[in-house]
Amino acid sequence: MDTAWIEVFVLTLSECVAPAGKTVCEQQQLQMQFVDQAECEMALQQMLTLKEGADNVIVYKDKSYCAPSAAQRPIFKSLNEVNEKLAGSPNWSAPQVDEAPVDFIRSSHEERLASLHNCEDVSGVAPCKIGDIIIEGASRQPVEVWRRDN
Repeated sequence: MDTAWIEVFVLTLSECVAPAGKTVCEQQQLQMQFVDQAECEMALQQMLTLKEGADNVIVYKDKSYCAPSAAQRPIFKSLNEVNEKLAGSPNWSAPQVDEAPVDFIRSSHEERLASLHNCEDVSGVAPCKIGDIIIEGASRQPVEVWRRDN
């Protein structure tokens, strides 16, 4: 496992909190790191909404923000390495990996290719194929196929 500098987004929440039974508040800043800017912004909005409902907290909205930064973190070569290193950790949650969407056009093209004969074998009578290219014809007449050699 190596380490690398990765982009993070730092949520800074600046507030003044009055302890229970006190009328004077103490200023403090809360900072959290996020890997995704959208998640940082969403968390900031949720924190602001939550804090607005509290009677003993004043939030400084102009001093509360999400800002890009960088942090040195362990990096893994593959998902398998992540699972090997962290699987025994308490509360381990394996990363969600979205499967690539099915390319229906590509799969249909490959099915059609598999069902066709090579143009050389059928004397150029369409439909036929040359490599990954499908030659279609309006009738079962021979077609001329030109190829440019570079």
